[in-house]
Amino acid sequence: MRYFFSLRFPDVRRILLVESGSRRLIEQLTPILRQFWPEAEFGLVTCYSGLPTALALDGRTVVYQVADYQGRKGRRRLYRELRADGYQIMGILCSGEPIMTKWKWALALRVPAKVFIVNENCDFFWLDRTQLATMARFVAHRVGMGGAEAAPALLRLALFPLTVLYLLAYAAFAHGRRRLRLLGFRVSRG
Repeated sequence: MRYFFSLRFPDVRRILLVESGSRRLIEQLTPILRQFWPEAEFGLVTCYSGLPTALALDGRTVVYQVADYQGRKGRRRLYRELRADGYQIMGILCSGEPIMTKWKWALALRVPAKVFIVNENCDFFWLDRTQLATMARFVAHRVGMGGAEAAPALLRLALFPLTVLYLLAYAAFAHGRRRLRLLGFRVSRG
């Protein structure tokens, strides 16, 4: 996560995309990125086979299949290759789909590139200190604490300890009654 504390922006010649969401998102995102950096070369870390159409037309895209980098040694080799290829910025799809979750955050930490987060609408923001409020809203929305979902989620969170206490008390009562019956005591209902 290079440039998190810095406001400096790198000269973009190479862009790495982490396809940790639906393939249609990469198809939509690529033309948007081409508007900003028309001459940039792309790299793609993916778990899907083949190339997205938008990147296949380019002919210069380097593809890193995560299936080829399994195990600790494989992951280290991937990190070394990505660092050696010199990507200046890296886009990570965060569309709420559980695809390559561990991979995307490991890559964000280990690849020395300025990171941007892309949501399911192909909107994106930079992962740096100036975007802390945006990141907080994004995370709150992802965990169900944003908008109208916040009140029921907070109520469930507040009631959780009471629910656990009730269940523990009921279990203790039921097992205590059973224990008394086994010991020969008559337990009345009611």
